[in-house]
Amino acid sequence: MTPGDWLSVGLFAAILATLMTGYPIAVSLAGCSMLFAGLGWLLGAFDPSILHALPNRYLGSMQSEMLVAVPLFVFMGFVLERSGIAEALLTTMGQLFGKLRGGLGVSVVLVGALLAASTGVVGATVVTMGLISLPAMMRAGYDARLATGVICASSTLAQIIPPSTVLIFVGDILGAANQAAQMELGNFAPEPVSVGDLFAGALIPGLILVGLYLAYVIATAALRPAACPAIPMTAAERAGLMRRVLLSLLPPLVLVVAVLGSILGGLATPTESASVGALGAVVLALAKRRLTLEMLRDASFSTMVTASMIFLIVLGASAFSLVFRGLGGDHLVEGALRQMPGGAFGAMLVVMAVMFALGFFLDTFEIILIMVPICGPALIKLGLDPVWIGVMIGMNLQTSFLTPPFGFTLFYMRGIAPATVPTRDIWLGALPWVALQVAGLALLALFPVAATWLPARLFQ
Repeated sequence: MTPGDWLSVGLFAAILATLMTGYPIAVSLAGCSMLFAGLGWLLGAFDPSILHALPNRYLGSMQSEMLVAVPLFVFMGFVLERSGIAEALLTTMGQLFGKLRGGLGVSVVLVGALLAASTGVVGATVVTMGLISLPAMMRAGYDARLATGVICASSTLAQIIPPSTVLIFVGDILGAANQAAQMELGNFAPEPVSVGDLFAGALIPGLILVGLYLAYVIATAALRPAACPAIPMTAAERAGLMRRVLLSLLPPLVLVVAVLGSILGGLATPTESASVGALGAVVLALAKRRLTLEMLRDASFSTMVTASMIFLIVLGASAFSLVFRGLGGDHLVEGALRQMPGGAFGAMLVVMAVMFALGFFLDTFEIILIMVPICGPALIKLGLDPVWIGVMIGMNLQTSFLTPPFGFTLFYMRGIAPATVPTRDIWLGALPWVALQVAGLALLALFPVAATWLPARLFQ
């Protein structure tokens, strides 16, 4: 190995070690990268003129029309959560299915899928569903592990069911990686990979995951009826139930059709549909007479904080990917993956295993912005479909929200769960749902057509 290879490995290890100490990711990425760039320059393994490209990268990120969709989708999710639209949906769907054994669990999964398609914000979803559904489940006698697990897992659907901020970043990075990889392979007119492709590709796998969740809840109700009993309803609660369900269900459905339909139908780009979604969420809140200046200010501030954090990480990741490639790390990774047993599929399996392991300790965006620029081009050069790669990454990283000790949904659930629910039950309750996500990932690995069929039909 050359000095550049050793420095590439050292850079990757140093960033992981720094992140483990709790240091902010943006500073860790940029600081470690500049440190190793200096070491590489002293050892003659790094050309400092490569850093001249950094300002253009920052400017390109700030001018990227695609990334504008991120704060718009985040704002849409916060408005729906703050306006109480999600709360009304949860309450009425719980009443609709609650009279069946496991019905509350089924309603949580269905509402989680619908909120995922209309918000894309995990934190807002898990807090909303936890505050409303968890007390009802505990009063009904639900097993604490099942109740907390189904709420946490259903909330993570926002990371795979479009519109998803995770898929936006994966698509943006993979699009650039695909173009660079194809150019190196001699294809100077490659088919572009867009975020719309990933949105379409993730739709069927996301629905498969919803099906696995529902099957687990139904099987638990059949095998362990005491863990998820039915909820008796009063005559007052049954009166006008269907009307309340329709009134609660229709607004989010209209928003989903407007946002996803415009993207999948080729009528709008993800950024354009995000603006429609943000405006649509405000209109829905206004129509339900829940739009206030305080609510708008709160949603706007939360959006600013979330988006600023994400984009600061993007700037740090730009420095990392530039220095890592300048040290020759991309060639090292490509060579290592080519030597993996099992060819391209074996290389993909190794990358997925590494990402899954990192999910126990790192945040989703940290893993994306570190791993995808490193492994994406190498996997594409091995002949793998970039859309399938992107959806596999999205579904894999969904598990990082559920895996202890740093799964964010577990933190959110601990914050809203009563003291009678121990942390141990929250952690153990998440494990079956992690297994279901791994099963969904395995199905997608065995049948890539689940991710590639719909984009091919819609966009080609």
